[in-house]
Amino acid sequence: MARYTGAACKLCRREGQKLFLKGERCYTKKCALERRAYAPGQHGQGRKKVSEYGKQLRTKQFAKRYYGVLEGQFRHYFERAEKMSGVTGENLLSILESRLDNVAYRLGFGTSRAQARQMVLHGHVTVNGKKVNIPSYLVKPGQVIGLSEKARGLGQVKAILESTASRPTPKWLDLNKQAMEAKVTAMATREDIDLPIEETLIVELYSK
Repeated sequence: MARYTGAACKLCRREGQKLFLKGERCYTKKCALERRAYAPGQHGQGRKKVSEYGKQLRTKQFAKRYYGVLEGQFRHYFERAEKMSGVTGENLLSILESRLDNVAYRLGFGTSRAQARQMVLHGHVTVNGKKVNIPSYLVKPGQVIGLSEKARGLGQVKAILESTASRPTPKWLDLNKQAMEAKVTAMATREDIDLPIEETLIVELYSK
């Protein structure tokens, strides 16, 4: 599967917002956006008037990069959200939140979504007690997400859990820190998602 292999910090600078792709580094002064709060490239500091289409495109790109998905998969999620009852934009964000790599990140199993994705790929994350190594797996209410027995004994994993211990857990995930597992109590709603975007712009872009 194709994936972005360039510098992660360039993506934050291009979007003008933190995507938290580098874990703890994003919260320090070492963050590239803190030092150079403008788009990369020789014309990055130039002032440009953004059209309505440009706003829609940037919003879509921000959401894609925030969750770490590519265009084809993002489009598939949008089409799925359209078929669901309710507001399409909110449905889209709810689907993205239910990805296993994102859930692992929300539970503190990774300092970034990329690291949480690696945890899933390496078979360290379980769903109802069974290993699932598919980052795009969509969790459902009632399922229990946890760490494998092997992962619990790894020093690197323990270090990750310590560094993310203070991270707040979404209310749709009932976390048991001692057992290192959480039950999905519901699908995430728009109020539960701390994403600073106007999802209606994505809907307008794909509806053209």
